[in-house]
Amino acid sequence: MQTSATHTNVDQAELAKFSDLAHRWWDPESEFRPLHQINPLRLEWINSIAPLQGKKVLDVGCGGGILTDAMARSGAQALGIDLATKSLKVAQLHALEAQTPNVQYREVAVEVLAAEQPASFDVVTCMEMLEHVPDPSSIVRACAQLVKPGGYVFFSTLNRNAKSFLFAIVGAEYVLNMLPRGTHEYAKFIRPSELARDCREAGLDWQNTRGMEYNPITRRYWMSNDTSVNYLVATQRPL
Repeated sequence: MQTSATHTNVDQAELAKFSDLAHRWWDPESEFRPLHQINPLRLEWINSIAPLQGKKVLDVGCGGGILTDAMARSGAQALGIDLATKSLKVAQLHALEAQTPNVQYREVAVEVLAAEQPASFDVVTCMEMLEHVPDPSSIVRACAQLVKPGGYVFFSTLNRNAKSFLFAIVGAEYVLNMLPRGTHEYAKFIRPSELARDCREAGLDWQNTRGMEYNPITRRYWMSNDTSVNYLVATQRPL
């Protein structure tokens, strides 16, 4: 497994945080419960815009492989990359145990992979990662380099405003205990206008935006037009 953990665009504290929880990635009642709950929604949305069957897809910041695995099971040839060694080992072990077809994992920085395999993927996903790195624009550029002309790049992240601070940090981490305290840092949240600028500068056309909402009483997630807290973006590299 190639490693590039010395790459500069990585927060070692963030890597340690997720590595410490690695063994719990595939427990649907663990700290990763929200990811398990939103995964079918994310997958359906991605598949509706860029049908995954037979496509070569890359999942950037794949963690334990929840989305990577699902995309492979939807007929894609999937590669998940991350710099958290323990999380990747969990992803690989799960793929073996579940006998997931056409899925691979690599410990490699997205910028390194972009230099190695430019314009190689039909679909690139980068979910819940941009708010955990020092330079999100570098990630966006690398994703743009990795996707083929005409291919799609999908991002999801957290908006930066008073409501998102209240919901994503105070509510999710301190009141509802849905996430471990310290999972998110408000200053690293990204406004859609900022992400749109990074996408434009990377040569990606902004196609579609959706919000992800949660009802703490019914414990149900759904997608909507409200992008004030969690939001997802579909972009396309022009032909």
